[in-house]
Amino acid sequence: MEGQLDTAVPLSGPSVLLRDDAYTALRKLISRLMAAVVALSAALAVAIMLIILGYVIVKGLPAINWDFFFDRERSLILGTERGGGIGPAIQGTLIMLALASLLGVPVGIFTAVYLSEFGRGRFATLIRFLVDLLAGFPSIVIGVFVWTVVVRPRLITDGFSGLAGSIALAIIMVPVVAKTVEEVLRLVPRDLREAALALGVPTWRTILFVVLPVARNGIITGAILAAARAGGETAPLLLTAGNNRFFNVNILEPMASMPVYIYTYTFSPFAVLNERAWSTAMVLIVVIGLLSLLTRLVTGGKLTR
Repeated sequence: MEGQLDTAVPLSGPSVLLRDDAYTALRKLISRLMAAVVALSAALAVAIMLIILGYVIVKGLPAINWDFFFDRERSLILGTERGGGIGPAIQGTLIMLALASLLGVPVGIFTAVYLSEFGRGRFATLIRFLVDLLAGFPSIVIGVFVWTVVVRPRLITDGFSGLAGSIALAIIMVPVVAKTVEEVLRLVPRDLREAALALGVPTWRTILFVVLPVARNGIITGAILAAARAGGETAPLLLTAGNNRFFNVNILEPMASMPVYIYTYTFSPFAVLNERAWSTAMVLIVVIGLLSLLTRLVTGGKLTR
């Protein structure tokens, strides 16, 4: 038995060290390859974004001037005035986004609070499933729904209106806000809740004055991201807000929007209007970019304070 133990392979030695060195080198090689793949994927995503952005700028920048925003546009066939540039579309987009935020953001926040603070069991699971399902709905389905419920019956307005468009955008915003804010609320330390409850603070006051203020930056981020998501939707606005080539602040009347302008100008047979479609797309990108920049400035790049 002792002879067999003496002839056994040693636990350490040159061969074992060689195997360890080869295994370590292989792990480092695989790690470097994975890091290179990740970096290449990130660079590819950024490159695609820059190509699209650059192409839109090259195609749309030549048409950017004062007339493009504010001057009246004359019919290429009849020579008669038929409305303004994209000024009404910018105004209409901002008005409908603001109203949609007033309608959709509170609902999304309340949903997130319920799921984060109270949601347990099958009912909460069902709510999460429905929120995920609503987030994945094609926007045109939401547009058809609002058209059927609000526009066609003419219960609230006489037909197409900025209010109907805002309702459609609000429905699109709700799941985005709910999912984002729920994740942010889960990042708030449980100790803060327990400390407030230990002092005798009611649950609703704990949520209102402890949890939500701590998650303020994340809530703002979710709201602005939802507005940016809804700001580029075309199909719901085609079916709800209609179009209007004049400045209009009455939400009960048809209202212009940049996505609808882009859609309309794209299918025009005139090259000048096709060029304006690219210019309007560039302006829309700038507006969405400003919303994202506003998020960074307000929150300082942090989800929680």
